[in-house]
Amino acid sequence: MGEKPTIAISHLGCEKNRIDTEHMLGLLVEAGYGVDTNEELADYVIVNTCSFIEAAREESVRTLVELAEANKKIVITGCMAQHFQEQLLEELPEAVAVVGTGDYHKIVNVIERAEQGERVKQISAEPTYIADETTPRYRTTTEGVAYLRVAEGCDYRCAFCIIPYLRGNQRSRTIESIVAEAEQLASQGVKEIILISQITTNYGLDIYGKPKLAELLRALGKVDIPWIRMHYAYPTGLTPDVIAAIQETPNVLPYLDLPLQHSHPEILRSMNRPWQGRVNNEIIERIKTALPTAVLRTTLIVGFPGETEEHFEHLLNFVQQHEFDHVGVFTFSPEAGTPAYSLPNQLPQEIMDERRQKIMEIQQPISWRKNQQEVGKIVDVLIEQENPESGELIGRSSRSSPEVDGLVYVTGAAKLGTIVPVAIRSADTYDLYGQVVESHR
Repeated sequence: MGEKPTIAISHLGCEKNRIDTEHMLGLLVEAGYGVDTNEELADYVIVNTCSFIEAAREESVRTLVELAEANKKIVITGCMAQHFQEQLLEELPEAVAVVGTGDYHKIVNVIERAEQGERVKQISAEPTYIADETTPRYRTTTEGVAYLRVAEGCDYRCAFCIIPYLRGNQRSRTIESIVAEAEQLASQGVKEIILISQITTNYGLDIYGKPKLAELLRALGKVDIPWIRMHYAYPTGLTPDVIAAIQETPNVLPYLDLPLQHSHPEILRSMNRPWQGRVNNEIIERIKTALPTAVLRTTLIVGFPGETEEHFEHLLNFVQQHEFDHVGVFTFSPEAGTPAYSLPNQLPQEIMDERRQKIMEIQQPISWRKNQQEVGKIVDVLIEQENPESGELIGRSSRSSPEVDGLVYVTGAAKLGTIVPVAIRSADTYDLYGQVVESHR
């Protein structure tokens, strides 16, 4: 046997995809493969693709074409591999393998077969796999942060979303398994765990017969991790019990990422989210009363087929009324294979872009005002980066999630991967600026 080939991974897409990447890296390292961050030096490049919307697919395709032109042996994994398996093999002769979303744990076997000259198609029609705390993992995030997947797949069938078709139905891990992984991460010095799945508020429904998020949060409260943050909390799942668990568990941050998508009941009905229209306002008010320090983030879709000026005005008023801390806005992207793809009254891109711009313009002064309220406070900041030239530190407060929310630019001395008190001196629409409080030990 000669030397094992070296492998690089190009990661595209969401943090759920990132965990798959980290497990593939862990499995390859454990099997004795050299893993290189430099794609030019690697024999194989695994491209972990995204297929959520058109723009993400275009980025995936660009990456694949560039690597093909550099004569790399390409292994295509992730959502796009699941979605367009045959097309990818036909159009990219450089692809030596396609690996589905439920098969990434077989990556070592896939590389071995490719080494023997086989063109590998390793795709389960119905993904059922979920990694647990025993699956090797090589983290790619900054040292203080880790994502922790509590479930995979989704039982909802929102009209615009392709994900359930690519990642299968919901399958949760047990509370014991999640706590065991959280303990491992704590022992590695992780200061913030971000719980992710397609719908975190539905966690446990498939294995326990009812959602168990409140129990999970209380169990994680016993782990020595200062910050536990949740992503993808559907408003209907924020029951009084879940809200009580957030209140009672000191290390669970009152940060709620609510993927609301829209406010108007008619659009929500077309999106196949009719349950939500009845509860949006009521639940948001309930959260604000129970958790006065809660940070609310939401994502919205503008330009869904049939969205009229009146529907859009409703959404604008909704954003003004609730004053979310962070808002992400997407223009509707028609996905082949989803019901919304063939709906009548599709809107032209320029109208969608205008509507997106209007929401951002309404949100900016709200975000600016929220940030100004932090000026003069001393806030805990997780230090994540250091500029080697200026020595300036960059981190996040508990009010911000990585990559999607604002940063804190910090002067003074602190170690990477630690949480330190910072006196906030100024703020703009997105970011805060401050100085490490020297008296901290």
